[in-house]
Amino acid sequence: MKTVVDELLERPHAGNLVYTAKDFKPAVDVRWCAGCGAISVLSPSQRLMPDLGMPKEKIVYVSGIGCSGRFPYYMETYGFHSIHGRALAIASGLKIARPDLSVWVVTGDGDNMSIGGNHFIHTCRRNVDLNIMMFNNEVYSLTKGQYSPTSHRGQITKSSPLGALDDPFNPVALALGSGATFVARGHDKDRNQLQQLLKRAYEHKGVSFIEIYTNCRIFNDGAFDLYTNAETRDNHTIFLEHGKPLVFGKTRNKGIIMDGYTPRVVNLDQGEHSVSDLLIHNEKDSTLAFILANMTYSEDLPRPMGVLQAITRAPYEERVVNQIQHEIVTKGEGDLQQLLQGESNWLV
Repeated sequence: MKTVVDELLERPHAGNLVYTAKDFKPAVDVRWCAGCGAISVLSPSQRLMPDLGMPKEKIVYVSGIGCSGRFPYYMETYGFHSIHGRALAIASGLKIARPDLSVWVVTGDGDNMSIGGNHFIHTCRRNVDLNIMMFNNEVYSLTKGQYSPTSHRGQITKSSPLGALDDPFNPVALALGSGATFVARGHDKDRNQLQQLLKRAYEHKGVSFIEIYTNCRIFNDGAFDLYTNAETRDNHTIFLEHGKPLVFGKTRNKGIIMDGYTPRVVNLDQGEHSVSDLLIHNEKDSTLAFILANMTYSEDLPRPMGVLQAITRAPYEERVVNQIQHEIVTKGEGDLQQLLQGESNWLV
């Protein structure tokens, strides 16, 4: 028998409705610049929605400010274009009030890592069941090219003509350190892989964070070419697969071993090491997730792509529902009039 809690938390199904990707494409023109990486994220998102088996009115996209903020306009679902840095606060309130909804948050490296940074760490800590897609182009694009919290030291931008002096945030490491239970990274050049990561995020119960490398053709073109172009990415990225050894390279001839607590690249062609010596990826190992996240800016190590961590912890909205239900069971239904009057009241 289903409890009240079960009914509140149950994800609805589309019933006999059969959707296609076209059902999630509104009759509006996409206003991003030609070649913008965000366009390559939109298509996998629209293709994924029919696979969720949910009615469109149960899906909501919430965005903040920046180029990524236009995303809800391009999804034929409910949407909310919120204010700068506050997308996660608004989405959290929505999910807590309506835990039956599938809530997606679209944000950027400026919106999420700067003015919205405090909301981000606490959303991760609370483990609200939100799917967070962070477009990272390492620059403020909407405001015409200033450096952002993920820009690299020395990066020339409109606001750092002599080169940025800050060291960049590492978004996946920040998410892990804040308590996110699902953390992944993808990029705009591999739509099929990205669609699989989005599906994994939806299936995860709890906060899901995906950092998505999205090229800005106008203000930071080619920032991720080493990791996304077909000619170079095999030698400079490693795709993480749970339970499989960390192998990479154009001919799959390189791998990662642990030298104490430090990951190190070995060449499998030299005969000193074999695949059996390599580090095995484990999505449930939080310590390993941190090690992989901290490979991000190393010049000697490949950049991890895929799911770094997927662990289980009760989502925040589920705890809220359980707490309310416990109070109802132990104390009975509340009396609104009595609550408004309080313990001390008088007639005037």
